[in-house]
Amino acid sequence: MKKLWLLGLLGLFSCELPPRQASTTTALNTLSDSTNLGSNEEYVMVTTAVTMPMYMNHDQAAFKRWGKKMGVNVSILGPAEWDVPAQISVIEEVIGTRPTGLLINGTDPAIGPVIDKAVAAGIPTVVYDSDIPGSKRHAFLGTDWYQIGQMQGKEMVRLLNGRGKIAYMGILGLTNMEAGFQGLLDVVKKYPGIEVVGKFDDKANVEEAARITSDLLAAHPDLAGLCGFDSNSGPGIGLAVKEAGRAGKVKITTVDWEPEHLQLVREGVIQMLAGQKRELFTWYGAQFLYDMVHQTNRLSARDAQAGITNVPTAVNTGLLRITKENVNEFINRPAP
Repeated sequence: MKKLWLLGLLGLFSCELPPRQASTTTALNTLSDSTNLGSNEEYVMVTTAVTMPMYMNHDQAAFKRWGKKMGVNVSILGPAEWDVPAQISVIEEVIGTRPTGLLINGTDPAIGPVIDKAVAAGIPTVVYDSDIPGSKRHAFLGTDWYQIGQMQGKEMVRLLNGRGKIAYMGILGLTNMEAGFQGLLDVVKKYPGIEVVGKFDDKANVEEAARITSDLLAAHPDLAGLCGFDSNSGPGIGLAVKEAGRAGKVKITTVDWEPEHLQLVREGVIQMLAGQKRELFTWYGAQFLYDMVHQTNRLSARDAQAGITNVPTAVNTGLLRITKENVNEFINRPAP
């Protein structure tokens, strides 16, 4: 199993949880901003690819700000690379430490059983980003990926006036992404003038997305549009389209809104970003955990005994539509 990199807590706490069994883990960085050093509550986020800039800039940053505001201890744990088995192992270890609440990135259906194990251990457990429908998680917050696909499809139809060849790419096989692909296809199939020439796996790699795009432009000189579905699709597609001298001619829609995405929109290389409100995933996900622990809203005399969860079961956080007209509002966003 790949070596796990764990992100630890900042500072010394007067009342700590029992030490984790960390023979296969090591500290990578400090991410806790807790201001109440006397707190004995610890809320733990477990993801994978913890060093991915998108996760760090949005999910993790919001979680840390929430911990600071609430005066509780927070930690962010998981493997440095995209490694679902390693994420499962980390969750297993965390369950043994009995954290106050557990916030889990829903990366893959394979994490369902360990989510159930956390719930069975009495740990409030919230899933974010992509739902794990068969699990017993207490709540889910995230984006409706089918809507992401529909949003891209509608924008592509508009940009092409309902005619032209398009292709799309992302991480094949992921539940959320496949839902996005279907949303796209369900829109464009209503327009006979649009021809889908392929579905491609860019493995969330910029270089692979660029290579696929270059090959597509060579095979289809009349290619009119490209849709991306992972955080590295857009930069890879944009790079290849720019190098081919086709910027603005080949229309591009994609997901996420990292600085490189925003710059490509400003340059007119990407026409639309379907942005996720990722800060809301972890800020409100953590708040749900806190509200469960503190019984902020009681719905019965004894909610737990009644089998009631006193937070929303599922929350669709919605989408951001970013184009050249409003991109500067996101580029100039003040630091939280």
